[in-house]
Amino acid sequence: MTTSASDQSSADAATVGASPAAAEVTTPAAAGPQISQVKKVRVHHLLSAKQRGEKLTMLTAYDAVTARILDAAGTDMLLVGDSLGNVMLGYDSTVPVTLDEMVVATRSVARGTSRALVVADLPFGTYEAGPEQALASAVRLMRVGANAVKLEGGRPRAATVRALSDAGIPVVGHLGFTPQSVNKLGGFRVQGRGEDAQEALLADAAALADAGAIGMVLEMMPEPVAARITQAVPVPTIGIGAGVHCDGQVLVWTDMAGMEEWKPRFARQFGQVGRALQQAAQDYNAAVRDASFPGAAESFEA
Repeated sequence: MTTSASDQSSADAATVGASPAAAEVTTPAAAGPQISQVKKVRVHHLLSAKQRGEKLTMLTAYDAVTARILDAAGTDMLLVGDSLGNVMLGYDSTVPVTLDEMVVATRSVARGTSRALVVADLPFGTYEAGPEQALASAVRLMRVGANAVKLEGGRPRAATVRALSDAGIPVVGHLGFTPQSVNKLGGFRVQGRGEDAQEALLADAAALADAGAIGMVLEMMPEPVAARITQAVPVPTIGIGAGVHCDGQVLVWTDMAGMEEWKPRFARQFGQVGRALQQAAQDYNAAVRDASFPGAAESFEA
C-alpha cells in the first residue's frame, strides 16, 4: 500500500449494485459481541464480523502518538505498513524499507494501542527466500508487539503462510497491486483486468485461505473482482481501491486525514489535519516572534 504520487495513474455485497454472484451469497449470524463492542480485537472477532456482515476498519499507523488516537477512535485494526517508507521516511516506494525500520515502527504502534489488532508488514527482502527466512522475520515483529504479520503475493507464498500459521503467527495476505513488486508490475497499475487475471487472483485468494491466512488485503483491483474474492473465501477481505463489497476497508492514515492536498483516487479525506497543523505552526511562530508566547500562564514565578 502506498501514497506515492505515481498512484494517480455502507453497503455490503447484497445491496443494489452488487455483482450477481455477490448478491446470491448469505452468511449465518455469528455469536458474540459486535466488533465495535469488543474491548480487545482478536483474530476470531474478525471472522465473526465477516459472518455477520459487519464492516471492519483498518488504518495505517507508524508511531505511538498516532496509534493512540486511531485506537481511541475505535479502529479495529492498525496496520504498521511498509508505506512507512513513502509516508514517513521520504522513500519513493516501499522497496527500500528495512526490517529494522519496521521493528521500530511496530514497537511504537504496539505501545500506543490497547484495543486494535496490530498487523505489521514484512518488508521487501525479508520473506521471499522461503518459510525459514519469513519465520525469522515474523518472529522479530511479533516479539515487539505485532498481533499478526502481512505479506504480499498469492500461490507462491502459500507454503510460507502455512509455515507461519503452523508456528502460531497469524498472517494477512495481500493481493492485487502489491507495492513491493512495483518494478515488475510496471508502476502503480490496477490489477485483475481481463478474465485470465481475474481467475488468477481468485486462485491466489483460495490458496492463501487454504494455507491458513486470517484475512487478505485487496488493493487496486476492479470492484467486481474484489466482490467475487470476498464471497469465495471464508476469511475477511480488506479493500483499498477495491470497492465497497470487501469485508472492510483500509487507508493510509495521512490520506484519510488530509495531511497533504493530494490523495490517491481511491482515498477519501475525512479531515484536513495537514492544514490545521500548518495553521497551528504559523500561529506558534507568530506568537513567539511578537513575544505573546510564553505568557504569564506558561511561565514560572521565582
